[in-house]
Amino acid sequence: MCGFLAVDSMKFDLKTFDEALEKNFHRGPDMTSKLQADEMMFGFNRLAIMDLSDDGMQPFKADKCTLVCNGEIYNYLTLKDNLKDDYEFESGSDCEVLIPLYRKYGLDTMCKMLDAEFAFVLYDQTTKKVMAARDPVGIRPMFYGYTKESNQIAFGSTAKTLMPLCDKILPFPPGHYYDGEKFVCYHDPAMVSKMITPSLKEATKGIHDRLVAAVKKRLQSDAPVGYLLSGGLDSSLVCSIASKLKGGKPIKTFAIGMDRNPIDLKYAREVADYLGTDHTEFIMTREDVLGALRDVIYTLETWDITTIRASIGMYLLCKNIHETTDLKVILTGECSDEMFGYKYTDYAPNAEEFQKEAMKRVRELYMYDVLRADRCISSNSLEGRVPFADKDFMEYVMSIDPAMKMNKYDKGKYLLREAFAGQDYLSDDILTREKAAFSDAVGHSLVDDLKAYADEMYTDEDVAKAKDKYEYRTPFTKESLLYRDIFEEYFPGKASWIKDFWMPNKNWENCDVDDPSARVLKNYGDSGK
Repeated sequence: MCGFLAVDSMKFDLKTFDEALEKNFHRGPDMTSKLQADEMMFGFNRLAIMDLSDDGMQPFKADKCTLVCNGEIYNYLTLKDNLKDDYEFESGSDCEVLIPLYRKYGLDTMCKMLDAEFAFVLYDQTTKKVMAARDPVGIRPMFYGYTKESNQIAFGSTAKTLMPLCDKILPFPPGHYYDGEKFVCYHDPAMVSKMITPSLKEATKGIHDRLVAAVKKRLQSDAPVGYLLSGGLDSSLVCSIASKLKGGKPIKTFAIGMDRNPIDLKYAREVADYLGTDHTEFIMTREDVLGALRDVIYTLETWDITTIRASIGMYLLCKNIHETTDLKVILTGECSDEMFGYKYTDYAPNAEEFQKEAMKRVRELYMYDVLRADRCISSNSLEGRVPFADKDFMEYVMSIDPAMKMNKYDKGKYLLREAFAGQDYLSDDILTREKAAFSDAVGHSLVDDLKAYADEMYTDEDVAKAKDKYEYRTPFTKESLLYRDIFEEYFPGKASWIKDFWMPNKNWENCDVDDPSARVLKNYGDSGK
């Protein structure tokens, strides 16, 4: 995980640029560098993952191009082989392939050739154009803005990096590139070219093989790797696949829970025991949760209720990993629910609506679960990798007949569970356990404590008057008002970075609820027990 800042103008104080770049330091504490190319200024904070030597340091400069990239290019060896007659490589960095790839194929084809999680900015001195691109899901963050003095475009890994330099700041859309003049969508992961109706055996084999491949490619690293393990299906599958790929050599797993009834800890321990992992548990208290709240909102750059709730445990867990280990790479289980379904999608009225909802959730990942994973992990100088967001895996799952993915088996995510059943990946108990609400699974007391704190800070009248303060996506509870007020302290007038509160589809039966937690749904049942 790295951080960058790239500004197409020199009409600013260099001290201001340095101070802005410093806001990304936690994303890349190993090395920092700056480089000027014509009127373009680049800054880069490196977290060394591939080629730990100085040779892998950015910005890269070659063939009259300058580039910074926060990314992992999983097919870089294949790409290097393709480029071996065109370019002499000087490092083992996966990102070094980008400039020669651009020179050989151009921006559009280059983006479509990448099997990667990335955000990059490239300046071509021959055309005097500044270009940028972001991976299809938005695993790696990027914002763009326009400078205060000269209204020139600027790019940063986080919004806070751009705030000293720009007034207007927007999220860079996932799956798009900027060609120097306009934004172009090169890949929409929610839109597949065809739908398939495989047999159950074919579908589960396709899911199994692609997820195993997705985990395998994410194990390549010159720095040590660890795993977040909640004990839920998704993170448990990632850990179990990695454990098999490692030939039984113990992997390092980590879990966190509240000091009162931590649901996750007992199930994570069960998975860790089954897999024989080197497992570490952390405990957090009410004081830890409330003490981290402001830092979490500043780190996330969001006001969304469920994102903030779910981030606190993850942020504190990654903080502990950073402080107590030498790990730099973390595999995690995000991006499964959006394709296979949440508890509320049990109420999808038909297959068409299920698919529409999945498409919406996949397209919005960069604002919610992916945002949470990136900021919680990277703010603690770690790099997150997300196997479920693998390009091939996601395209395959989104192409499966949605009727097969609906919960008609009396078991959510049935296809995913069945894909790994009977193969000694996990025990039957874990494979069939019902999903718990993410932010509740570390212990119901976390959300209860946050709500109680908000009750102390605000009155019903404050909530009733919230419309006068915030016309856009008005807070509707004391808790949401608390989060919005803190957000506005740090990022005044920037609420439109997030489209809406993450909530179940209110148009569906039993889904018109006033809280994003699955705990309020009628079908929550034994989930999380």
